[in-house]
Amino acid sequence: MLRRDIQTFPTFIYPHDPWRLVEKRYNHRRMPQMETLFALSNGYLGIRGTFDEGTPVFQKGTLVNGFHETWPIVYPEAAHGYASTGQTIVNAPDGTLIRLYVDNEPFDLARATLVEYERALDMRTGLLERDVTWETGSGKRIRVRSRRLVSFEHRHIAAVSYEVTLLNAAAPIVISSELSYEEETRPLEGDPRGSRNFAGRVLLPQGSQASGGMAILMAMTRTSTMTLACGVDHQIETAGSYDLKNESSDERGRVVISVNAIAGHTVRLTKILTYHTSSRDPVEELAGRAKRALERACRLKFAGLAAGQQVCLGKFWNRADVEVRGDVELQQVMRFNLFHIHQSSARADGMGIPAKGLTGHGYEGHYFWDTEIYVLPFVIYTSPDAARNLLRFRYRMLDAARRRAREVNQQGALFPWRTINGEEASANYAAGTAQYHINADIAYALMKYVDVTGDTEFLYREGAEILIETARMWRSLGFYSSTNDRFCINGVTGPDEYNTVVNNNAFTNLMARANLWAAARTLEEIRASNPERFDELAHLTSLNESEITEWQTAADRMYVPYDETSGIHLQDDDFLSRKPWDFANTPPEKYPLLLHFHPLVIYRHNVVKQADIVLAMLLLGDEFSLEQKRRNFDYYDPLTTGDSSLSVSIQSILAMELGYREKAIDYLRYALWMDLADVHANVEQGCHIASMGGTWMAAIYGVAGMRDYKGRITFHPRLGRRVHGLRFHLTIHGQLLTVDIEGPKGQVTYLLREGAGLTIGHLDEEVTLEPGQPVSRPFSPQEGS
Repeated sequence: MLRRDIQTFPTFIYPHDPWRLVEKRYNHRRMPQMETLFALSNGYLGIRGTFDEGTPVFQKGTLVNGFHETWPIVYPEAAHGYASTGQTIVNAPDGTLIRLYVDNEPFDLARATLVEYERALDMRTGLLERDVTWETGSGKRIRVRSRRLVSFEHRHIAAVSYEVTLLNAAAPIVISSELSYEEETRPLEGDPRGSRNFAGRVLLPQGSQASGGMAILMAMTRTSTMTLACGVDHQIETAGSYDLKNESSDERGRVVISVNAIAGHTVRLTKILTYHTSSRDPVEELAGRAKRALERACRLKFAGLAAGQQVCLGKFWNRADVEVRGDVELQQVMRFNLFHIHQSSARADGMGIPAKGLTGHGYEGHYFWDTEIYVLPFVIYTSPDAARNLLRFRYRMLDAARRRAREVNQQGALFPWRTINGEEASANYAAGTAQYHINADIAYALMKYVDVTGDTEFLYREGAEILIETARMWRSLGFYSSTNDRFCINGVTGPDEYNTVVNNNAFTNLMARANLWAAARTLEEIRASNPERFDELAHLTSLNESEITEWQTAADRMYVPYDETSGIHLQDDDFLSRKPWDFANTPPEKYPLLLHFHPLVIYRHNVVKQADIVLAMLLLGDEFSLEQKRRNFDYYDPLTTGDSSLSVSIQSILAMELGYREKAIDYLRYALWMDLADVHANVEQGCHIASMGGTWMAAIYGVAGMRDYKGRITFHPRLGRRVHGLRFHLTIHGQLLTVDIEGPKGQVTYLLREGAGLTIGHLDEEVTLEPGQPVSRPFSPQEGS
């Protein structure tokens, strides 16, 4: 149920454009949100969309994935197994700062007379562009044009092109280009979704290097002792003479350029930035890498970097674009969401995806289950190599997960609910560390990756080890109940954080069952097809073959709570016994409930934060009948507050499957606008990357009706109002499939653009595709209306 209205930004300032996010005038009121929405990233390095001149500003942010500080979690009343060490992403020095002075008058957008203004994020080129005409107090007009990129091709590189043109008079110009420490963050007071401030300085300078237009700063975090080297270099193009001074120190890099500018001629500054971090290497080693990276990027110049950026994005859109026919507004927000997912994942090599990507400090830069359930489906079907890297990152956490399992008195491995370095960082055991389902979420994503890609090599090596250790955890956590002789799992929290530490959360039990089945099945496959690898795994993990039988038996006898009277699956054993929430007398401003009611008040009530059973009916939909799905959805949907950004996309998919077409499109629109309309009023802290992944799922699993259970791909398209058609691409077993749904024709066309041959399902028909030969089939656009 939707509890809040969508208030989109005014179109006279932010017009709809299918490929760009455009701001037509300076808008101080929306500045915090736009810093997030205009952020650039490549998955390793992220820079918030702040103005080049440094002011006005809400929150500066230059973030390097995984670069964090640690701090002791202090509990007034501690207990065994509580997480002990917090982790928070750290602001790296800001290299975007370019201060402009004309006739010694500083250019400040908040105070300047602006004759013209436009800022735009172009999702085809990957550039953030701004074009401003400024009139000084003396009547001189200056055009200031900037372009910024964070390179997909060169992981450690960002660049700024800054052009100043005096339009009607000559004048002396000074440009001060800086690289400065900017550590302060803006935490959301009383809001667990925000970040934290440190009492003292976190980044400790370790020296600097400077020569010509280059400056390199070296630093180390105070407690985690991670090292950093970042640098800038400059190229100047101007018709007149100029003077360059390097005023850098250990505390700040600064290069000052003075030009006697000629009217009608452009002064062009290219600023190259680079960032390198490590948990092992000394700063001197990183400084050497930074210097070499700057030299390479300077040879390419801004034009070369921009050309490479456009090539990378061309390849991405060729495999990942979703064309929405009938509504340019929905088209814009769809591409915006996909672009930000790509920015968060493209070069996250060896890292995870923070909940906010690298667009802001929200959730402290932590990785959650979001990646596996909401983001990986898109990445698996569009960038399978990146998906494999993300799963390999989880594999590298396995030793830490084994330690965590022992800390909470379990066997096997327990992955952290929130983390950066692999250690559990959640201090909230009820709504955080009790969410053991993260183990099954990772196993689920692993098996989906293997089903879609056919990458059994990864499964038999890294994947099998994950399955063994997660299955061991479930077997040790659960027990056979004496009351029903079923395998039960008590004292856990499901995805719905408004019902915590419950017995037999249905989502958890269902996903644990899938995890146990996958582990038993995979090991039997390895034993039959590759005995040598099986023996190696058994030795590596001390596997007893009897464990495989135990996992199979526990899965077969898993208890899933169900109420015969109402005919619904229970979210947990006691869900129906709780007091109904008074939705009728809860005004919109009291949502999200978690910011207005004590947790214990919420826990006593029959209220749902986000899709729980409904999510299970999507992920494991072949285990429910259509009538069971309908009864469950009809019961749980009115109880769902939507206080989590992760909910509406899943509700949209199930509503579409059940024929609630209008509701499905309303939910889809709500999900699409989550960030661009700041639906949850916290976008200044960063984009909701998992929600963005959910919008792709809502389009492909919802509107297109795709299902991919056990590796079989089927489609059952159902369009809705404002969506007249959909065209998208999927990579399946290395083959590129394009699906074109045309509502006015009542026709779907399947085209295998790359590959040798593919069999899919259309409605109840099996369709065999040959490369380059389109196959069209009819469908009913209005089914379920």
